Amino acid sequence: MTPTDFRVRHALVVAAAVLAAASQPSAEACTGIRLKNSDGSFVHGRTVEFGIPIEMDIAYVPAGQSFTGTTPLGAGLAWEAKHAAIGLVCFGNPGIMDGLNDQGLAAAAFYFPTFASYAETTEENRARSLSPVDFSNWILTNFADVAELRAAIEADTVVVAPTIVPGWPAEPQPFHWVVYDAAGRCLVIEPVGGRLVLHDNPLGSFTNSPTFDWHLTNLRNYLSLEPLDVPKVELEGLTLEALGLGGSLLGLPGDFSSPSRFVRASFYCVTAEPAEDGIGGVLSGFHLLNQFDIPLGAVRSAHGDTTETDSTQLTLMRDPAARRLYYRTRGDQAIRFVDLDDVDPAAGLQRFSTVSTQTVLDMRPAFEAWPAK
Repeated sequence: MTPTDFRVRHALVVAAAVLAAASQPSAEACTGIRLKNSDGSFVHGRTVEFGIPIEMDIAYVPAGQSFTGTTPLGAGLAWEAKHAAIGLVCFGNPGIMDGLNDQGLAAAAFYFPTFASYAETTEENRARSLSPVDFSNWILTNFADVAELRAAIEADTVVVAPTIVPGWPAEPQPFHWVVYDAAGRCLVIEPVGGRLVLHDNPLGSFTNSPTFDWHLTNLRNYLSLEPLDVPKVELEGLTLEALGLGGSLLGLPGDFSSPSRFVRASFYCVTAEPAEDGIGGVLSGFHLLNQFDIPLGAVRSAHGDTTETDSTQLTLMRDPAARRLYYRTRGDQAIRFVDLDDVDPAAGLQRFSTVSTQTVLDMRPAFEAWPAK
């Protein structure tokens, strides 16, 4: 094969790969993690990816706030918030999609495409029904820990129905949810076959489709991965040494698919060096979540004449002991936080935009003579 032939063939292979990737649905490639600190506390967080820009605000919901679930038949489940909460709201809708309440309970919605199968709303169950967008908000404003939530779901007190929600794209959103409490317990909730299926999640990691039990089974393909480097090998008097660190991770999947991200997240969570305390864990979590940043242009999907490009739009960490939510955005990598205990509940439902401008510091004035005179 001539150099010209090789270049042409290589170009065709790359073009075919790009076209194949573009024909797939948007990745919506969110990744969740949980870390345990040396002081026994837990922190957790996630990335937010989507194929179109998401209008994201940080909202505060006071205890006593009234909500009514949305269903295909109209108004559904009505409730009053037992717990105050802070978190992300999207497209101007007041339902918190990812947040933390005053008891340290956290709930987060993740895309669950091609697998989400919701219940049907009927006149008989309408008073217990709400939309997928309402569900995480219902969790945060009603429950103190995973045990309380599990009991309520197992008692069939709520029905999640496929509903088009004001402000969101015009289709029922396919979600599944991960919930953490202050003690570090983690619960996965998935709408499968018209009912809410519960899974304990001892790893704390979370991604998207397929179902959570499939992801756990898939981990058995990666039992050889370990952080300790590969030792020397003697072969017929020849000593072979690793070319560098990291050889024991050969086979760790590096693509942005949900199964691959789940494997990476699980490995990083269980091998992470514990931070001293909550703020240390938060900063470690941001570093870990850097591994899941999607560069703009790397993951695309075609919808007719329109091409959507997935990218990491926001990254957040939660510290349940401090009741603080930390975040940074694609447009501004500075880490910001909001403290649930510092928000004035008398002001009622509140929000602010996550949009801000990146500050680039000029360090030229820091130069000094060296060595010092």
